[in-house]
Amino acid sequence: MRRSFEDLVAEAAAAPVEGWDFSWLEGRATEERPSWGYQRLMAGRLAEVEAALDLQTGGGEVLAGAGRFPRTMVATEGWAPNVAKATRLLHPLGVVVVAHGDEPPLPFADEAFDLVTSRHPVRPWWAEIARVLRPGGSYLAQHVGPASVFELVEFFLGLQPEARRQRDPQEEAAQARQAGLEVVTVRPERLRMEFFDIGAVVYLLRKVVWLVPGFEVERYGERLRELHEQIERDGVFVAHSARVLVEARKPV
Repeated sequence: MRRSFEDLVAEAAAAPVEGWDFSWLEGRATEERPSWGYQRLMAGRLAEVEAALDLQTGGGEVLAGAGRFPRTMVATEGWAPNVAKATRLLHPLGVVVVAHGDEPPLPFADEAFDLVTSRHPVRPWWAEIARVLRPGGSYLAQHVGPASVFELVEFFLGLQPEARRQRDPQEEAAQARQAGLEVVTVRPERLRMEFFDIGAVVYLLRKVVWLVPGFEVERYGERLRELHEQIERDGVFVAHSARVLVEARKPV
């Protein structure tokens, strides 16, 4: 039995969105995973170092799944609901969670960490990353690439030619080099996403707030209904996420 537009939207609008757990979308949306397996890569690096920092950890779910941690393991997060969730999840594992926004400076001494990691940072502050890394230390991250999920973004906002040029991997690599880091890896992939009902769309836009800034169900009600009818007709709405594996090293 098909559920109504109103029922699907109301359910998604009431769902909690703190943290970085997307299990609510199971059966309602899918996304291909990058081939490199970021959490596995991160876990391997964490097992090799003495001090590590995870930037913008969200609710701590990705870091918690890494398993083994170095003697000193710190995570930062700026959104208050995520800080609370990350603290509950990571403190029992021996991880110190520091409430800190996305803007520099980082509240750590020079050359404090062997490894800095981040999954989907809003913006990598390269000079600060270089500052807190020890000589020979590494930055390992999965960045969001250019025009990620823009089929959905532009459905609501119209064409975004300037925004499509943002998050260019080669520009980010150049900025890392300018900060004094050696770029080891820049590996982009574009991955298929499928949305099977309008509730999945509402939930994603509430959770990933930078896709459609200021998103509210009431504000975009007409476009949401149009997209609901399109999904009902076609069975799916297809978009593509952009992901980039980035590794940089601080020279000895």
